[in-house]
Amino acid sequence: MNETHRLVNDLSDQVTRLVKDELRLARLELTEKGRHAGFGAGLFGAAGMLAFLGGATLVAAVALLLALVMPAWAATAVVAGALFVIAAVVGLVGKKQVERATPPVPSEAIESVKTDIDVVKGKVRR
Repeated sequence: MNETHRLVNDLSDQVTRLVKDELRLARLELTEKGRHAGFGAGLFGAAGMLAFLGGATLVAAVALLLALVMPAWAATAVVAGALFVIAAVVGLVGKKQVERATPPVPSEAIESVKTDIDVVKGKVRR
């Protein structure tokens, strides 16, 4: 009976250590996903700001075109076009960052816990 008691205590210690390790893994995984989500959201914000500036520059180009009809409008139109291209690229990169962060669930840790449970169930049945 003493050997059984020791084995049960060992199992309890191992399960406790396993649960702590899995919780640490889940915390690390959620931290990484949160970092990607924050970075992606920041890039979305930057894309919106660049698009706004592009629109403002385009408006200035039209105003210059209508007011003066001289080459200055061409320069402002090129700047506006460049800002829109940059906004599109930044927006796509931001979208990819947000996709990497979803779903905000520690899926690797969950799979690891399921595997651990299956292993323990298999050992208990023997």
